[in-house]
Amino acid sequence: MKRSKLAAAVATVALFFAGVAVSAEANKMTVRIDEKVTVDGKILETGKYTAEWSGDGPNVQVTLLHGKDTVATFAAQIKPEASANNTDAIGTTDGPDGTKQLTTIYPNGKRISIQLNDNGAGSSGSSSSR
Repeated sequence: MKRSKLAAAVATVALFFAGVAVSAEANKMTVRIDEKVTVDGKILETGKYTAEWSGDGPNVQVTLLHGKDTVATFAAQIKPEASANNTDAIGTTDGPDGTKQLTTIYPNGKRISIQLNDNGAGSSGSSSSR
């Protein structure tokens, strides 16, 4: 009897940690930025970045990493999409000074977009293919 309780406890702990690992991966994506963009007042060079987000409900905090270095942290909102994104992508708009402003992140395989809270960019613009 003690062994079955111990086995059940070990299985529960293992499932908990597996769930934590899966949920952490679910809120993380790699995205390639093919042109310079501005986010949170910082210019991001072209390259591969990791976006991680955390928070409850539609409001999240997003951290962009280039390698292991944090390059930007900003508030955003999760918005539902009609269909799953077919690739990791970003959306941009033209800033008042002609620079591209990051406005949206589209995680591959998810039916959501991550809309940056107003960072001074206009609402019309372009987005990379998704």
